[in-house]
Amino acid sequence: MLALLGSLVSLAVGTSFAKSLFPALGAEGTTAYRIVFSMLMLMVVFRPWRRKWVWADAWPLGLYGVTLGAMNLLFYSAIKTIPFGVAIAIEFTGPLAVAVWTSKKPSDWLWVALAAIGLGLLLPLPGSDATTALDPWGMLFALSAGMCWALYIVFGQRVALRYGSLATPLGMLAAAFVVAPFGVVHAGTALLDPQWLWAGLAVALLSSAIPYALEMFALNHLPKNTFSILLSLEPAVGALAGWLVLAEHLTAMQGLAIVMVMMASMGTAWTAGQR
Repeated sequence: MLALLGSLVSLAVGTSFAKSLFPALGAEGTTAYRIVFSMLMLMVVFRPWRRKWVWADAWPLGLYGVTLGAMNLLFYSAIKTIPFGVAIAIEFTGPLAVAVWTSKKPSDWLWVALAAIGLGLLLPLPGSDATTALDPWGMLFALSAGMCWALYIVFGQRVALRYGSLATPLGMLAAAFVVAPFGVVHAGTALLDPQWLWAGLAVALLSSAIPYALEMFALNHLPKNTFSILLSLEPAVGALAGWLVLAEHLTAMQGLAIVMVMMASMGTAWTAGQR
């Protein structure tokens, strides 16, 4: 349990730190750093070149990697204009949709309704203060990241069964080919600045390498439904990190929306465990 909580904290701190690089590198350049450095770390650890690969492997691994890269790019684009915790809550609709879609229990639609109400609270209401309204583009990016997360789960399950742990570094390689051009076009030669290179390495360690290692440890020591329920705390941890690191303040309505999405995510995990 402590390993999973440590993973959530590391991911939240790493992503909050990544957002502080946006003025210099933009969301695109920061995403490129995260994906490319993470890919290099995973390549060194798993050494996928030891296996013999064929062209038929490129299609499933490519789909997996493209959704991974798009998910990261869209999410970083979202937190550029909306609070970190809110973006995570919106993005959580992706795995929630997958859980409900694969379920055959009518009660799961209760959790869908709860998440829908939570998301509805994030929309500007008549007479609401325009200064606290969320940027619609940021919300759209977060929702699109959630859709990519759903596809990432579907494609990820397939390649994990077929390639095991080697799917992750190869997926990251495909993701790097997707994200790196955006980073180069937007940030240009700033990506080669030593101070930003070290910052990008820190982002990759905190938001990818360390969380991945801790989650793998937690998965081996926790029941899957317990793991999923605890993972649902991520929006709250993200909101806290956004407040402490980035001084992002949420309205009461936005906080309630995050709680409702978290409850929906926990509910689907609990129902899955009951089955």
